Amino acid sequence: MESLPDAIVQCIFSHMNNAKDVAICNCVSKRWKESLPFIRSLYFPRNSFDNHTGIDHPDTIVWKMISSIVKLEELVVYSPFSSTGLASWLLLVSSSLRHLELRLDNLAEYQSCIESPSKLDCISAAKNLESLKLWGVLMVKSPKWDAFPKLQTLEIVGARLEDPALTAALQACPNLKNLLLLGCEGVKSVSIELLHLEQCKLDFYGGGNYSLTLTSPKIESLEIQGCSWIRVRETTRLRNLSISNNAGRVYMVDFGKLAALEFLSIRGVQWCWNAVSKMLHLASEVKHLYMKVEFTGDFDNLQPFPEVDFVDFFNSHPQLQKFDIHGAMFAALCQKNSLKNVQSGFVVPCLEEVVITIRSPLNAEQKISTLESLLKSGKVMKSMAIRILQMRSSHSSADDFFDEICRFQRLNHKIVRIE
Repeated sequence: MESLPDAIVQCIFSHMNNAKDVAICNCVSKRWKESLPFIRSLYFPRNSFDNHTGIDHPDTIVWKMISSIVKLEELVVYSPFSSTGLASWLLLVSSSLRHLELRLDNLAEYQSCIESPSKLDCISAAKNLESLKLWGVLMVKSPKWDAFPKLQTLEIVGARLEDPALTAALQACPNLKNLLLLGCEGVKSVSIELLHLEQCKLDFYGGGNYSLTLTSPKIESLEIQGCSWIRVRETTRLRNLSISNNAGRVYMVDFGKLAALEFLSIRGVQWCWNAVSKMLHLASEVKHLYMKVEFTGDFDNLQPFPEVDFVDFFNSHPQLQKFDIHGAMFAALCQKNSLKNVQSGFVVPCLEEVVITIRSPLNAEQKISTLESLLKSGKVMKSMAIRILQMRSSHSSADDFFDEICRFQRLNHKIVRIE
């Protein structure tokens, strides 16, 4: 290190970010101490001040470290801090800071709602931010954010939100390209209008009865969890779409044309059949389809899927390359009349991989016939995985069916496997 030019030493230290390492290096030599102001990123882990016995408050220690840096671009603080401390830090680095990540840990603090300025309000000083990540957020009042014109990525993980507060926060970030709301509760109706948004992941927990309206003409990837009513009309660029509802039901989906869609995943305990059939109809050009919906039916009336014609389904999805089918959809393809239109020359042109989850030995003969038809018509089929999941039956039919599956696998062992 002593033989290296100053510029090389400064370059090496510019890649250091752990605050503890920075503090240790600061004590090694005068030359190292003079190079540390050129670091670009500071990271304070959760336990940074667990054994702190000094006179200075942790907020002051962070302030001193930040004040010694010429141009701080990234600040990550997981250790506890006050709103006063945060305000003083951001005042120092507001012009250079590009990436900010904070663990607020104020979900259960009523005091954080009434303190002024709040931690959320203090963030408004960093107007040049390009990415903002917040953990453990209580946002029941609209944050006093003017605007973050350069902000492209916003991530909020573990939050209690109110509709007006979330709306106000998103309006202050008009140029977002990436939005992640993970493990959030409290909102009822979410309306998002972000004209530059490309990647979006929304995960709401609770009753699963939220409604979502998204207006983002450039959206390319969208994941939604916990919504019962979904409206996304501008979807010409949408390539990846995932919709799930683990706690509630999906009643309505309203999407524009999904001509660019390559991957579709629909999951949940119960979807109205109109919602399922509409998604399947819109996703006619999809290449990878994942379906794990247990029941259809309206409200509390749980019903199995209606019969789905085998030939019509695959003719309606000619680009399908990979198909993950859970029990309900596979059972719908295995109904009495589903295979009646399968002729000797019928071909599923692009299907290469199938993953099938079977949960019941009922209708065993039709299920075996459907597996055989899939294999026969899939001329480019490379892999078929069959998962026997939680098959509960005291009747010998379960054993007989499993024997038939094993026989089918042995006859087609190069392609078929049992998991």
